[in-house]
Amino acid sequence: MGVLALQGDVREHAAALRRVGVTVVLVKRPEQLEGLSAIVLPGGESTTLSMLLESSRILEPLSAWVNAGRPTLGTCAGLVMLASNIEDGRADQAKLSGLGITVRRNGFGRQRFSFETSVEIPSLGSPMEAVFIRAPRIVDVEQGTEILGVLETEAGAEAVCVQKGNIVGCSFHPELTDDVRIHQLLVDIARCA
Repeated sequence: MGVLALQGDVREHAAALRRVGVTVVLVKRPEQLEGLSAIVLPGGESTTLSMLLESSRILEPLSAWVNAGRPTLGTCAGLVMLASNIEDGRADQAKLSGLGITVRRNGFGRQRFSFETSVEIPSLGSPMEAVFIRAPRIVDVEQGTEILGVLETEAGAEAVCVQKGNIVGCSFHPELTDDVRIHQLLVDIARCA
């Protein structure tokens, strides 16, 4: 399995994947996508990540990967990259469009509004702790994209974890907790794919 290693929580995702028993490749070049069973697009800063994907020449092969429905997990900025529509993004920001969602960058607030809370993800069993850091907010979920997890807010239940086929996206950072169920989900998806 691979972790896109251009920017963001690369080490943390790699450690979580190793805890579920898989070998990890840190992907920095297009040819490193070959032979992978799945890839993680980590959190970080989505516009910076977009520029790095262009300059490293990974954008086109990664877009082909996602459009082929290959197993992918995107967290925070990775979720933004996987969205079909991005609010408050730059006009030239790259999109991989693997998930039928609209996200608002920093939708839960800037850095000082970061928080930790429990998230309900029924298919994974008990609630899991989730870390939201400048997290994107999922503002629309299109038909064909399943809501896996919700966060209870003053406005009601909001989608924070979604899946479309073999592609999963989270508004939060599962790699910053000891709970590896999201990473195990990716491993299970890859084994079935």
